[in-house]
Amino acid sequence: MRQEDGDLDGLVRKRIRALRIAQGWSLEELAARARLSPSTLSRIETGHRRLALDQLVVLARALDTSLDQLVETDTDDVVSQPVVDSAHGWLRWSVKADPSLTVVRQRLTAPPPDSPARLRAHAGREWLVVLAGTAVLLLGHRRIRVETNQAAEFPTMLPHAIGAAEGGPCEVLGLFDRDARRGHRAEAAPRER
Repeated sequence: MRQEDGDLDGLVRKRIRALRIAQGWSLEELAARARLSPSTLSRIETGHRRLALDQLVVLARALDTSLDQLVETDTDDVVSQPVVDSAHGWLRWSVKADPSLTVVRQRLTAPPPDSPARLRAHAGREWLVVLAGTAVLLLGHRRIRVETNQAAEFPTMLPHAIGAAEGGPCEVLGLFDRDARRGHRAEAAPRER
């Protein structure tokens, strides 16, 4: 066995045990979920039983993770650099663990639009936290102030817009799912032409 194989083997065993403990499950509980005997699971965790692919698939499913995440070894790129989204004036980061999510940091200087016709709706969900200042979230007919260190989460099928409160800029960190990100790109496309 090569050194890298032994390192991966040990890493996978530690992950199985750590995920089990994080769920608050005993050996018996995870073994039942994975349809393994508790002694087999114990031997897998402690390295006294060979790791078999079919058992790893079953364990990943029982632990509510993927096989890829269970055996992932690529931890070199723990720091990621932002991409400038010039259409919106955002700094944007992709979330490596879940490529369907995007993180956006935005400085808002203008208030939200004053016309309900300028509110946008699209598929998806958004989550944002105000890092500095006060943001105003227009959500349907509601006008919501979101202060520093407060967060808001909402379905983007509701007509919405966000801007800075009167008296100053604000800085927000937003998290968009794949559908919400697509909706924002579609809105920006006409302005880019």
